[in-house]
Amino acid sequence: MLTALSQGVRAQEVHKDGKDDRPNILYIMCDDMGYGDLGCYGQRLITTPNIDSLARQGMLFTQAYAGSPVSAPSRATFMTGQHTGHTHVRGNKEYWRDVPMVRYGVNDDYSRVGQEPYLRDHAIIPEILKDNGYRTGMFGKWAGGYEGSESTPDKRGIDEYYGYICQFQAHLYYPNFLNRYSRSAGDTATVRVVLEDNIRYPMFGPGYAGRPQYSADLIHGEAMKWLDSQDPGNPFLGIFTYTLPHAELRQPQDSILERYMKRFPEVEERRYGGDEGSRYNPTNHGHAQFAAMITRLDAQVGEIMALLDRKGLADNTVVIFTSDNGPHEEGGADPDFFNRDGLLRGLKRSVHEGGIRVPFIVRWPARIAPGQTSDHQMAFYDLMPTFCDIAGIAGYADRYRDKDNADDCFDGISVYPTLTGEGVQESHDALYWEFHETDMIGVRRGDWKLVVDHGKCRLYDLANDLHEDHDVAAAHPDIVEELKKVVLREHREHPDGFFRVTLPE
Repeated sequence: MLTALSQGVRAQEVHKDGKDDRPNILYIMCDDMGYGDLGCYGQRLITTPNIDSLARQGMLFTQAYAGSPVSAPSRATFMTGQHTGHTHVRGNKEYWRDVPMVRYGVNDDYSRVGQEPYLRDHAIIPEILKDNGYRTGMFGKWAGGYEGSESTPDKRGIDEYYGYICQFQAHLYYPNFLNRYSRSAGDTATVRVVLEDNIRYPMFGPGYAGRPQYSADLIHGEAMKWLDSQDPGNPFLGIFTYTLPHAELRQPQDSILERYMKRFPEVEERRYGGDEGSRYNPTNHGHAQFAAMITRLDAQVGEIMALLDRKGLADNTVVIFTSDNGPHEEGGADPDFFNRDGLLRGLKRSVHEGGIRVPFIVRWPARIAPGQTSDHQMAFYDLMPTFCDIAGIAGYADRYRDKDNADDCFDGISVYPTLTGEGVQESHDALYWEFHETDMIGVRRGDWKLVVDHGKCRLYDLANDLHEDHDVAAAHPDIVEELKKVVLREHREHPDGFFRVTLPE
């Protein structure tokens, strides 16, 4: 097991007057943004001044990894602190198929939506921090359970939630409904919020342009309201899982979009005819739409940071910005156009570097000096122990492991020492990924990268071959054998038989 106990390096700081000075944590995870889609990571065609500023003010990681090359399992590794050889949610298993339909205005939609639930008795990040005095809010994509399941925000440590329970529903930027759970408003369960102005228009085709309620703006607005309600005396955990820039490529026709429509000539544009079954509407401006979505997200990050400053919360708030996995091709997106240097091989759904290496930026003025870069190798499952260290929660693994499940575990190693310069940073023996849809397994140990594709092993030396072009397995059979042992050690068969991968022989 790749587990290390949290060091518990910070004691809880609660004053006699009842004020709790522990740091706030604000985790911003966008959707399908590639490693090279930000200016601070080398992007030249898309403007991202606010996120670039975030990087200059804090620490930029060059070797940070998502937990999986697709959405639901990558988010699961963050939430559960487990890699995809152990965590229960290892793929995008859907629960909206073959259910009765319901009518919303002129549209039919599913009566139940969502994905495979997190295990009820395995603690997730918001539950742990809420149990230790943090206020919790989540805004954006959930993807950790279906409506009515044992794992919805109201049951998993979230005080306030607004967004998409279901990642498939999130394909549509002007949806029929969103989901909400608000403890402060008296909700007793996660409910649907029907977008009455949208449902008067169809979900696909020319009439779709009449829909005025844009989910990215609605979710950001609710997140900002929640953030504005926080105060310095009560620490909070905010999980902002914004859906930008994931397909579909649609957004308001405003100055952000019009700027890029002028920048990219018609001869360079990507035209896309749409896919009604996948809920991707057509566009004649794929490049402009994608670039504008990232700049729109950047503007929202700027608004978040400005609000933290106005409220006097910025210095004591750890802000993390990242993406759930590598770039996508769905909906008319064209990752090759924007990442012309071809730095990394592979896209979303691949365990090659392009599918799992992600932007990762941390700003914490009270503890992180500006302008730092780190090449520490880490993955999303390291964030649970890191958050616990930030919050002063010692021994989280012993406290929160399911004692009735012998297989329950946590796989992360805190990166608190890297962030603060305090203590000695431990490293993983290896980082691990598996993904059943493409039947791929990935292992990274130092500069060696093993990719198991349908059971076939390929070995890459990332120090000299970052693009993973040259399979050197035949020249280093001993390394291959050692990394195959990691696969056999870290892979655990799914208890329900889901998400099967082919192990190396």
